[in-house]
Amino acid sequence: MSQQTNSAWGGRFSEATDAFVQRFTASVEFDQRMYAQDIQGSIAHATMLAKVGVLTDAERDDIIKGLGEIKADIEAGNFEWSIALEDVHMNIEAALTAKIGITGKKLHTGRSRNDQVATDIRLYLRSEIDHMASEVTRLQQGLIELAEKQADTIMPGFTHLQTAQPVTFGHHLLAWNEMLERDFARLQDCRKRVNIMPLGAAALAGTTYPIDRAMTAELLGFDAPTENSLDSVSDRDFAIEFTAACSTIMMHLSRFSEELVLWASAQFNFIDLPDRFCTGSSIMPQKKNPDVPELVRGKAGRIFGHLISLLTLMKSQPLAYNKDNQEDKEPLFDTIDNVGGSLRAFADMMPFVVPKKEVMREAALRGFSTATDLADYLVRKGVAFRDSHEIVGSAVGYGVKTGKDLGEMSLEELQQFGDMITDDVFDVLTLEGSVAARDHLGGTAPNQVRAAAKRAQEKLALR
Repeated sequence: MSQQTNSAWGGRFSEATDAFVQRFTASVEFDQRMYAQDIQGSIAHATMLAKVGVLTDAERDDIIKGLGEIKADIEAGNFEWSIALEDVHMNIEAALTAKIGITGKKLHTGRSRNDQVATDIRLYLRSEIDHMASEVTRLQQGLIELAEKQADTIMPGFTHLQTAQPVTFGHHLLAWNEMLERDFARLQDCRKRVNIMPLGAAALAGTTYPIDRAMTAELLGFDAPTENSLDSVSDRDFAIEFTAACSTIMMHLSRFSEELVLWASAQFNFIDLPDRFCTGSSIMPQKKNPDVPELVRGKAGRIFGHLISLLTLMKSQPLAYNKDNQEDKEPLFDTIDNVGGSLRAFADMMPFVVPKKEVMREAALRGFSTATDLADYLVRKGVAFRDSHEIVGSAVGYGVKTGKDLGEMSLEELQQFGDMITDDVFDVLTLEGSVAARDHLGGTAPNQVRAAAKRAQEKLALR
């Protein structure tokens, strides 16, 4: 018989694995990042096996001590990973056996790599969800604080990227916060389904050993063990759900990015981004490129692709485990890295974005942004809304011809469109009067923005 490449399964084979196939099928180069979770799961498993009498207390202690030493070696950079051992699980088990002898081989009693990897992924993802949620919170904190400071800063609000009505910059920032609030909730909801333990399902049918899955779940901080062994080892919909939640986060960050890129341009000139989040040009010395928002906008497509990749990966798999599932980790890990990085960049950057208040205000004066206020004014004077709409449309047409905004017209000019217009019209045609008039829950009035910021802060405080 030829020398086998992996003693964990080589007994049935009559020849060694082809060297290329060995490299092609190995996952250790990317799944080694789960070493801490793999060791954590193994310590809990050994503790449970000793409790039910499958291991002695001495064997348990040797295993736990050996795993602790291996973890220290990995974190010190003194651990040699082997492609021949395929994955993180077999690398650690082989190192344990080399360290403590035959007792190391007993650790795998009552489990399979199938339920082991499913458990490791959930442990790893649970930790990453917690970190990602904290970054969402940090970004929200920065947005809310900036919104409160800019509650009175007037800017044009847009629909179709055309000037619509004046709003406040603070109100606009709080719109972003609302999106992130839902993103946070999606992460927390996803975490509930991640935090169920597959360990004990073994390869697919469970095990004949008298394991205590509830004990292991408690040791690992899971809410409960999974209910069905077949589903336990083949389920990856929790990863799909997480990637879907991340895709929504990136869609939101991409929308934020698009606005920041526009606002930072010379054509808008609404904001100044911190220099440390921008780069220059190799040939144009005047350039200040908004690289962070642009890159985040670009990464959104990458994350959407990972979602499609995982959906496609799972769509044709029969129960239970299939080798296809090795392909779940790289898109999942890349999603974690890039969404986490994007959130960090935004959380670091947003508190230092400086609005150019006068430019914003001047832009809000263009484009007849108080036209709706004039229409509402006419309705309060007894004019039917459809008629007021037509009157204001005529006034805007006149403004286009004369180059005057509504607020720049004289009373006599406005009265040619309706004699019900009197001096008090100028109270609603000012930008300040327009935003102040939206004084209701969810409105852009400065006092409503401050109240909304306070409520948002209170929500964050409860997390």
